[in-house]
Amino acid sequence: MASSSSVLTIEPISGAGGAVIGGVDLRAVGDDTVAALRDAIVEHHVLFFRDQELTADEQVAFSRRFGPSSPVPFVEPVAEHPEVIAVVREASEAQRYTFGSIWHSDFSFLPEPPFASILHAIEVPPYGGDTIWANQELAYESLSSGMQGMLRGLRGVHSAVNAYSPKMQAVHDSFAGMRVTTSDDALRSQEHPMVRVHPESGRPSLFVNEQYTVGIAGFRPQEAAAILQFLFAHCTQDVFTCRWRWRVGDVAMWDNRCLQHLAMADFTGHRRFLHRTTVAGSAPVAAP
Repeated sequence: MASSSSVLTIEPISGAGGAVIGGVDLRAVGDDTVAALRDAIVEHHVLFFRDQELTADEQVAFSRRFGPSSPVPFVEPVAEHPEVIAVVREASEAQRYTFGSIWHSDFSFLPEPPFASILHAIEVPPYGGDTIWANQELAYESLSSGMQGMLRGLRGVHSAVNAYSPKMQAVHDSFAGMRVTTSDDALRSQEHPMVRVHPESGRPSLFVNEQYTVGIAGFRPQEAAAILQFLFAHCTQDVFTCRWRWRVGDVAMWDNRCLQHLAMADFTGHRRFLHRTTVAGSAPVAAP
């Protein structure tokens, strides 16, 4: 059932999260609307807006209403728009993957991972190319009390080594519409609590992901691998997810502090083009 806040309408799309927001033009949002959207993203985790016509500058302006831009390492931004990256897969690309097609939380290898990411669909394929999000609060809640207790005392090791180190350059060179420059900076690692507390809701969530979590502090590699492989499979189960079929003009805004996501690569022969901005976050705090 739809609900409203001011002129906004909020229509949930799944039990795991996600809501379509109506009655707002993202080119002109007042303080009351920003406050309502902040409340909505904490409650629903990912927000969808239909029929938005945003220039790159307008998307940046909307993004900045929620905080400063987060760094976007390794990916070249749009010309003259340093806070915007183009997420592009050209029709000529035939590989079985696309940018973002492994489950991840955006740049979790940073000391202060992003709060929110915002995608604006400019060109979409006639089918495929959906984005799927997984609710990590639900994933944590569904674990046994024994597993919850063990994980609350652990810190995951995050790194971009399997995404942006030089060994991955050939993969990124296959992206005809994007320029990604790998470097040894990706070999660095960053520890974060494996169970973090949401800074606004206070709810605990898992904070591990297949793309960037490469170990567990204090564990041997084979020990960590057994735990992480279980968690990677557990936390992306269908029951924890919502899925979005893109249309031109759609905008999605999601909370990286409690979600993972991936992009489907099932649209070979067609172009998919979106602009993304990223809102800065803070260092994850361990759940008590």
